[in-house]
Amino acid sequence: MNNPAPDPQPTQRGDLLAALRQDKTWDLAVIGGGATGLGVALDAVLRGFSVVLLESRDFAAGTSSRATKLVHGGVRYLAQGNVPLVAEALHERTRLLHNAPHLARPLPFVMPSYEWWEVPFYGVGLKVYDLLAGSHGLGRTEFLSRQEVLRCLPGVRPDRLVGGVKYWDGQFDDARMALALARTAASQGALLVNHCDVKGLIHEAEKVAGLTCADVETAETFSVRARCVINATGVWADGLRQLDGDALGRPVHPLVAPSQGVHLVVDRDFLPGDHALLVPKTRDGRVLFAVPWLGKLILGTTDTPRHDIPLEPEPFGHEVAFILNESARYLRRAPRREDVRSCWVGLRPLVKSAQVEEGNTKALSREHSVLVSRSALVTVTGGKWTTYRAMAEEVLHRCMSENLLPQRPAGATRNQLLAGAPGFGNVRPAPDGWNALSCYGSEATAVLALPGAQRQLGGGLTEAMVRFAVRYEYARTVEDVLARRVRLLFLDARLAARLAPEVGAIIAEETGADPEVKLFEALAQKYLHLPE
Repeated sequence: MNNPAPDPQPTQRGDLLAALRQDKTWDLAVIGGGATGLGVALDAVLRGFSVVLLESRDFAAGTSSRATKLVHGGVRYLAQGNVPLVAEALHERTRLLHNAPHLARPLPFVMPSYEWWEVPFYGVGLKVYDLLAGSHGLGRTEFLSRQEVLRCLPGVRPDRLVGGVKYWDGQFDDARMALALARTAASQGALLVNHCDVKGLIHEAEKVAGLTCADVETAETFSVRARCVINATGVWADGLRQLDGDALGRPVHPLVAPSQGVHLVVDRDFLPGDHALLVPKTRDGRVLFAVPWLGKLILGTTDTPRHDIPLEPEPFGHEVAFILNESARYLRRAPRREDVRSCWVGLRPLVKSAQVEEGNTKALSREHSVLVSRSALVTVTGGKWTTYRAMAEEVLHRCMSENLLPQRPAGATRNQLLAGAPGFGNVRPAPDGWNALSCYGSEATAVLALPGAQRQLGGGLTEAMVRFAVRYEYARTVEDVLARRVRLLFLDARLAARLAPEVGAIIAEETGADPEVKLFEALAQKYLHLPE
């Protein structure tokens, strides 16, 4: 088992850019700093490959920070009969919980039943879920009486309630998980640079031989040569594929069909306790979650196709109405628009038919696909957070089978602890036991050793946490800190906006660069805006 460096490693911007200036050819260049790209980078560097990863914004700034925060096997996929996918996800769920116990934990879910047939119907299906998990199970499924449901979900509507089913899945902090992957890969020798935008691809003899990129802060440009280039840009993957096709005069058919999921965040008193609520089938056939997370309650989600792919997608009015209306059917106190602390939207990179460029596309599952173009650009898209590690293994297997990388054995990431993990067997915090330092795990003492450790800014954030984010966690802007190093933008957008100037002053002191306070304040207003 490879362990990350025990002490945090500085992430000085100048050093990162100096490494980009090197005249060398990397084994692997990864474009995209979300779950998939970071997973590939970590797996590759642990196999001994030289790796560079570039992200145009911040790590997990897109889809990978906007998940429902669940590490799960996929109860919905079980209902669809996709047993292999569920079995794989359940096994990967356990690996994620073990490798990052400071960021992920088991979470009990309750399905309240208001019809007599729902308890046996859903209960039997969840017993199958237990069987598929086998030794990787987190807890056994239980049939609950009406009173037991009310004890588990004190805020649920009691009228017509007949009972329920309790089962177990996992929960995590998605943005900090991405950051842990990045920092672990860096500790093993990978070069990861955020806020560095890929501008084009380098072709030689009609094959991809590298890329060109530019530092967002200084506009300095770089040419990065690599034996293999991975397009892991998620919902934006077709844009890079189009660049590849245009350069060689070849047609490119769209691979991604975007869909958006909306989440509303309200105070925990709408559903006190340490259990999540799951409604498996709402009036229009969707799933509704009410999930406790970092002291708040997440309500969601939606699944709405859209044809544009904005960097900051906003909810549609009917999506907000759907979540509020369905929540009112199950919660004793119905959340209103004015109760929403933050509203955030993620775009899912759903994969179109595998007939796209038939012969060059390999569907790894119904959830993710890998395509190798004639120029040898490797594109991976689709999938979900829970299976990021298995996806990375399969991507590298495809690279090796296409002779883009030499053969090297898989398995290095199976028991790889992520940055901050205290080790296996660590006692995870209780569901209500989160505090502002929990996400740092074994590095909490390093945070406390920095200037301003006792200076509270608000919302659990200290001056030292901001300084740690800049010095050791790649943060460059107020958004980097308040959206992803701590999650205040996702938990309470109004409070995040109020803290922005003070946080920006600390960042500017650390970096000497513009912390983009005004841009963040405008972004926070979007997280507070609920369209009619």
